[in-house]
Amino acid sequence: MTLKRAKQDMPDFVADALRDSGLMGAYQDRSPYQRNDYLAWINRAVREGTRQKRLMQMLAELRAGDVYMKMVWGRAADKQS
Repeated sequence: MTLKRAKQDMPDFVADALRDSGLMGAYQDRSPYQRNDYLAWINRAVREGTRQKRLMQMLAELRAGDVYMKMVWGRAADKQS
């Protein structure tokens, strides 16, 4: 799959949080565009507090498994159709 947006590098603090929370696998299971969007969204934050808030949201969504950017995603979305 080719991304139309610039590929984002994963900051060390994001990689650490994914490993520490045991969610790296859930992150890797997401599509390339979702992984890239999460990283771009976190990287665009100017304030450290905003970066941390966005990181926590991403981790919560990965933990839930059926949410992406506060929207129903995956099998849960199929059930709503």
